[in-house]
Amino acid sequence: MRPQRLFILTVIFFIVASIGYSKEINNVRLYPDLNSRLNQIAKSYVKLVLAVGQYDSNYVDAFYGPKEWLTEAQSAKKSLDAIRQKALPLAAELDSLDSTHEEEILQLRHQYLKKQLSSLIARVETLGGKKLSFDEEAKAYYDVDPPSFPEEHFKKLIAELDTIVPGKGSISERVVNYRRQFTIIPDKVDTVLRVAIRECRIRTKKHIKLSDDETYRLEYVHNKSWGAYNWYKGNNESLIQINTDMPMPLHSVIDLAAHEGYPGHHVYNSLLETNFASKRGWVEFTVYALFSPQSLIAEGTANFGIEVAFPGKERMEFERDALFPLAGLDKSLAEKYSKVQALIAKLSYAENEAARRYLNGEISGDEAAQWLVNYALRSPKEAQASIRFFDQYRSYVINYNLGMDLVRQYIERRGGTEDNPEKRWEEFTKLISSPRLPSGLL
Repeated sequence: MRPQRLFILTVIFFIVASIGYSKEINNVRLYPDLNSRLNQIAKSYVKLVLAVGQYDSNYVDAFYGPKEWLTEAQSAKKSLDAIRQKALPLAAELDSLDSTHEEEILQLRHQYLKKQLSSLIARVETLGGKKLSFDEEAKAYYDVDPPSFPEEHFKKLIAELDTIVPGKGSISERVVNYRRQFTIIPDKVDTVLRVAIRECRIRTKKHIKLSDDETYRLEYVHNKSWGAYNWYKGNNESLIQINTDMPMPLHSVIDLAAHEGYPGHHVYNSLLETNFASKRGWVEFTVYALFSPQSLIAEGTANFGIEVAFPGKERMEFERDALFPLAGLDKSLAEKYSKVQALIAKLSYAENEAARRYLNGEISGDEAAQWLVNYALRSPKEAQASIRFFDQYRSYVINYNLGMDLVRQYIERRGGTEDNPEKRWEEFTKLISSPRLPSGLL
């Protein structure tokens, strides 16, 4: 090779190399090893969640990270102001970071930490005395603007039930009496529930690969404001508690089995632990802050997961052929019962309206309970239990119905419609295996 040609090629090489190096240097300056920095922020975030948990016993729903972090939080018990002052610069740094040039999963992680930390700051401020309206709280905690419905909306829905539910008295009294005949006697509840969970698990495992060691424990409890709860313990294990204060109606069995277990909370938490905490070392997924955007995804997917596991008439058919006989109920009533339940489900936003008006101070607890009797068609005892739930969890109620609707819309936009069950399972699995949050569903 001629010296002149060699010289020219050498010059070209160094020019190209310097351009690449300059770009790399520029990237380091603008996007400094984003994942490593997020690792550090995530560690601080987890410790802040544990610190907030010292002031709010409901806040830390699950934690399976380093035990010494919890011990540290318990012994230090930082003031609310100290927690806030630690969180604010982290939030500002997250806002300043740019992840748009990164792979999608890293972008989602970045957004996840931003939203979760923002909600933590809001929770700290409200614990410190800041007053938020129902809608302001929902936006600050759960990353959504909840819709509002007038009374007329619920009256129109109830009119259809009025024509198909027999009996005397108000429509609320008739619905309560109608549903009462489908109550499972206490000594059969455990058997019926375990059969339902087993079926939900079988259906889920046909579509979602779960860890070989995943498991759950079932426990019956009393004196709770909720009907059932999944306490995720880490290592792919859940404790599912069932509140036996209220009679167990047949329609609740599949709801609880799918929502708390498969493909609901147990599967969601197990996949997050496996995919992120274990495989990637993303420590933010070793803690679950209850009053945070993650809850809308968790509750929304758990509720929509019922339809994913039992599309079309499959739920009614399984209840009729398997659960009704186990519960000692007349299976010939199953189809009409399913239709009534579907109509009642459309009234779910009545609970949000009761909570909004009650928590905003527009109506009293007794008036809110009466609203639930009138428009959610609850029994007086069930309505009072809902008021206790509002007192304890406040605007959290939106996560069940609004969460489900947003999840459904998101999955159906991607082809996961009822008539395409395989695609529905595929999109559902992607969602519960990702850090995507409410604003990412829109």
